[in-house]
Amino acid sequence: MKNDTPLATLLFPFERGLIDPPGAEDRVLFLGAPGTFRLPPDFAGDMAAVQGYRPDYLALQRGGFSVTPEPVGEKYDLALLLLGRHRRENEQRLAEALKRTRPGARIVAACAKKDGGGSVRKRMGALLELEDHASKHHGVVFWLRRPDAVETALTALNVGKSAADGYITAAGGFSDDGVDPGSAMLVDCLPADLSGAIADFAAGWGYLSVAAVARAPDVKSLDLYEAHHASLEAARCNMAARAPRMSARFFWQDLLGEPVNERYDVILMNPPFHRGRAAEPDMGHGMIAAAAKALKPRGRLFLVANRQLAYEESLEKHFAAQGELRRDTVFKVLWARK
Repeated sequence: MKNDTPLATLLFPFERGLIDPPGAEDRVLFLGAPGTFRLPPDFAGDMAAVQGYRPDYLALQRGGFSVTPEPVGEKYDLALLLLGRHRRENEQRLAEALKRTRPGARIVAACAKKDGGGSVRKRMGALLELEDHASKHHGVVFWLRRPDAVETALTALNVGKSAADGYITAAGGFSDDGVDPGSAMLVDCLPADLSGAIADFAAGWGYLSVAAVARAPDVKSLDLYEAHHASLEAARCNMAARAPRMSARFFWQDLLGEPVNERYDVILMNPPFHRGRAAEPDMGHGMIAAAAKALKPRGRLFLVANRQLAYEESLEKHFAAQGELRRDTVFKVLWARK
């Protein structure tokens, strides 16, 4: 997979001597650290990496980093931030950096130009005094000293909980601006006789799970699997608010890299097919294979996909029977039985 984070842009001012690298006594917070990150040879100190996407989190662990899905700690001497195309997620990371560094600490942030790096720099420059900035490797990097008072900047940054269509959503996660039309189409096609143990693969912020419980009263238990930590926490909130009596469990898990140990009567999913910007249909094929392993004999799978994705061949390979329930100009809803 091609790495599309602006990591090289972030490290550029350190490599060129524009900023001194962290010393042995420095505590460093790295928000959005990618799984591909390796510590530059001139970096010292104690680094705390933050990464909520499970595959990258696991890769950082394997690389020997101390990593958490959400930021912890305070009074850091340096904060590094990788920013992306989601404005709300960017502003949350900037706010965390301001809250968790000591006054006078340096904050260094980078964003690709295609993701609006110039606009991010200008917005932060309007809120706080920037030391400098540079453009390199198709991205923009800027840096500043954390001032004594940051309340005005924190108020201006969009750091509250995301919400849409009456649900808590997750900044930077799938469909963070409301109910996905494909998921809504899948819900409309679900039979009312769903029963037993159900799993929601790639659950996002929990829309399919909430809707399935409302549609099928014989569901006994529900497990939600999601690789994006903030989305899973949003799903936890939505299930508690909308289906408080349902026995639900939440698994922060990479379904393509970590085995599912439970077995289910029904699995629902709207499988992802993007990592970064590039389409990767093999992700969906891998999730279908994972669902087949996790279903009991005669267990059923219901999924929605963009109509051009040829998931039928995987369903035929892994299931005894399969078919289509509905399609429109964009999506199709498929079913399969073990």
